[in-house]
Amino acid sequence: MDTPVADTGEFMTLAQQFRPELIAHCYRMLGSPEEAEDLVQETYLRAWRGYGQFEGRSSLRLWLYRIATNVCLRALEQRGRRPLPSGLSAPVGDFERYPAAAVPGTRWLEPIPDHMFSGDPAVIVDTRGGVRLALVAAMQLLPARQRAILILREVLEFSAVETAAALGTTVAAVNSALQRARAALAAAGAVLEQIDEPPEPQRRALLDRYVQALESADFAALHTVLHDDAMLEMPPSPDWFAGRERIVRFLESLGCAPGHFRMRYASANGQAALGQYRRGEDGRYYAYSLQVFGISEAGISHIVAFFDAGIFPSFGLDPILDRAS
Repeated sequence: MDTPVADTGEFMTLAQQFRPELIAHCYRMLGSPEEAEDLVQETYLRAWRGYGQFEGRSSLRLWLYRIATNVCLRALEQRGRRPLPSGLSAPVGDFERYPAAAVPGTRWLEPIPDHMFSGDPAVIVDTRGGVRLALVAAMQLLPARQRAILILREVLEFSAVETAAALGTTVAAVNSALQRARAALAAAGAVLEQIDEPPEPQRRALLDRYVQALESADFAALHTVLHDDAMLEMPPSPDWFAGRERIVRFLESLGCAPGHFRMRYASANGQAALGQYRRGEDGRYYAYSLQVFGISEAGISHIVAFFDAGIFPSFGLDPILDRAS
């Protein structure tokens, strides 16, 4: 239980410990790490200004979450949801029209570097489970208030009373909205529980095989590391592919030769990730896509490749690799 603070300076000292988890919270709501960081800044500014009204009747953490949630809801009034391609259309069955034209005005879900929400080691595991790409993407399907209620109740495990107080509504309204949100997530095939992944050595071995297959353009080997029902999404292209056979045939159709790509390890959304580099005419390798992976015992089940070279530094990745790197 948080203790009431004595002055503004002490308040800021105590409040900063919640910053990583508040960034994760705002990211779940908005789907953008940059917007999440901006809204956490606004949260702290509002909390600092309103500190005189905070009398310690609730925990400091709960009070900050109340402010952050309402800041996010106000922001969402002016912004659309951020989906992944699978949230907009069915998978494509042919490659002739790839790459498809971007959907005008679409604001895609963005990956978040682990360091942005990795604070207290005691909460890192729980936080990572709640920022997985597939889950955050499914949350984007919900109306803003339902999304907030689902996050507060199911991810953060606030009580119905605490959630109602945070949103200025009733317990009955919270319970009703939570039921509808759960039904919507179930219909989308999303689960709130932490996904069971193989142990780290097995995950790393699987990714090592994926890297070797992609760098050497060995599509037979690539076939062996993908799950039968694997998905490949590539924002900002709205096209996505479902099924191991179709994914491998699509990648093979791109005509990549051995040495065309290089990969570097990273992490995003509490998941394994790889920076993909493409060889340029000068022989150096240039940032191409950041790939985030869902992995099961049966193989790689989900790949989201974000084609935005500008995000590489945020994930500790160099924008260019020399020939000998």
